[in-house]
Amino acid sequence: MAEKPARRGRGTRTALRAVRDVKMLPSLKRGLPLTEPMSAEEVERIDAASMDILENVGVVFRDEIAIADWKRVGAEVRDGDRVHLDRGLVRELIKTIPETFTYHARNPAHNLPFGKDHAIFVPMTGAPFLRDLDDVRRNPTLDDLANFHKLAQMSPALHSSAHHIVEPYDHPISQRHLRITYSSMKHSDKTFMGMTTSPKNAEDVMEMCAILFGDEFMETHPVVTGNCNGNSPLVWDETMLGAMRAFCRRNQPVLCSPFVLGGANTPASVAPAVAQLNAEALSALAYTQVVRKGCPAIYGHYLSTVSMKSGAPMAGTPEISLMNMMIGQMARFYGVPWRSSASLGGAKTLDAQAGYESATTLMALQMAGTNYMWHAAGWNEAGMHCSMAKFVIDAEQCAMAYRMAEGIRWDDFDVAVAAVGDIGPGGHYLGHPHTLANFQRAFFMPDLFDNNSIEQWQAEGAEEANARAQAYARKMLNEYEEPKLDEAVNEALLAYIAKRESEIPAADALNQEY
Repeated sequence: MAEKPARRGRGTRTALRAVRDVKMLPSLKRGLPLTEPMSAEEVERIDAASMDILENVGVVFRDEIAIADWKRVGAEVRDGDRVHLDRGLVRELIKTIPETFTYHARNPAHNLPFGKDHAIFVPMTGAPFLRDLDDVRRNPTLDDLANFHKLAQMSPALHSSAHHIVEPYDHPISQRHLRITYSSMKHSDKTFMGMTTSPKNAEDVMEMCAILFGDEFMETHPVVTGNCNGNSPLVWDETMLGAMRAFCRRNQPVLCSPFVLGGANTPASVAPAVAQLNAEALSALAYTQVVRKGCPAIYGHYLSTVSMKSGAPMAGTPEISLMNMMIGQMARFYGVPWRSSASLGGAKTLDAQAGYESATTLMALQMAGTNYMWHAAGWNEAGMHCSMAKFVIDAEQCAMAYRMAEGIRWDDFDVAVAAVGDIGPGGHYLGHPHTLANFQRAFFMPDLFDNNSIEQWQAEGAEEANARAQAYARKMLNEYEEPKLDEAVNEALLAYIAKRESEIPAADALNQEY
């Protein structure tokens, strides 16, 4: 038997863990089997029901341009704006949506294969409040938004800086999209999202992306993601459709997202709710190809169920998990990538409810095979606030989910089994060369969870998760290094913002005309 190695493990392991690793993880390539609760016959049953809805009930497109577009490709329009879509037309249109593509970031090292087995984690967006590093719930500012973009840049499992993670109330609503887009570009060199709050705002985002990447580059490379929400049941409005066209015309992907409150704006039953949602998503996916054949598009949805006691949206329920698994099957049936929401919670603070709801939803998405895992960090209080503490905990949870979804590693199997002979009965592996070479990747070691004895935890101040996460986020922000924009690009972006801000009335709160 080989000579037993010296026992010198703990100091070496501690020294190796002292340096924070902020290198972004590659696009997740799944290595786990998918959970598919429907049989092939049940998938076809959902498809048939959705196609019946599209043909016989129809979908309202409240937009004159969209109505003209649908008439041009032969769809039947009744009552002015209700579009009845033949299933053959829908299938013909959606088959030109790319099943896979690559997201291109301003740092090419952060480019991301996407679709089929590849997936990405994206922070939450849209919170009108935040819980700051003092755990105070308040209105956010542009500086707060910048801090979230910095945290996204430094979180290895987050693949995007998203866009308005929180709403910056210290800037006019009508001009806000410009500053939000600039913050996404400036403070992170990962991919990001683009505002779709009006058609003109979406066009501004496209122009800023053209400054950053170049017009010709955008013609053949996805660089940003838009989101267009439907009004369930079965309505798409002028604002979302105009923004959708702005992205599709520039060959940039959009999430086609029915806004589902199960039981309130869908039938109060899982399978029929999925049939309606599927019809809504298909109608929008098909329209992207009417705008520009072959442009990337993503089957999307915002999915929650409604409490029949209070009417409030819920997260982390078993039905949501089942619906996500079913929607994954439908997206794969049509050969399109799909989006869901990863770490939703309705809790008002970072408590056990927040943890359970978020973990349940996040794990269901790994099992369902979601490609675009949005709202993966920070979401709480049904999206009303983004918590800085929860943001960093969620980001670490994404890293844990990433590791699980990769599947089993076999590359060191023979060497590790040989270590059993080195150690023999009654020994331990802490100082073995294989352990020292592999301990960092062998078993995930969270930084934000405490696994010490209660005596050690008490001696170190008895901090709970919220306080630990606040301290961790502060340290991350202190260590942040800005990935500098090219100076000429930066000047061009600032010049564009100044020009548009001079043209957009700051008092125009709705900003629908500008």
